[in-house]
Amino acid sequence: MHKSRLAGFIIDCQTEDLEAATRFWSAALGLTVTASAGAQANYRALATATDEVHLEVQKVEHPSRVHLDIEADDIQAEVRRLEKLGARRIGPVESWYVIEAPTGQRFCVVRVQRADFAARATSWND
Repeated sequence: MHKSRLAGFIIDCQTEDLEAATRFWSAALGLTVTASAGAQANYRALATATDEVHLEVQKVEHPSRVHLDIEADDIQAEVRRLEKLGARRIGPVESWYVIEAPTGQRFCVVRVQRADFAARATSWND
């Protein structure tokens, strides 16, 4: 058995100026900017309440879009579950996995992000 749930949304920005993109989204959403998200310099986190999904601004090479993250306590089990639903693996990236839905949207399966995960995530029988 494993658990998973919606973790948050990533605002992918095809830009050379991540700081300007982050300022825009911070102002547009009325959220303050926290330190860089994770270990990579290509991310900026926007401050959300602990009971809300996380939001990040990411500098990318592909066209701008928004994608979602699903957090899971067993990434590989969650990827297998999604494949059974018709998703396909795109590939691993550091500690997470990029997946594509049958309808073409790409999203990520990531490690647990929020403290209330155990109490609020959905349990799946593997």
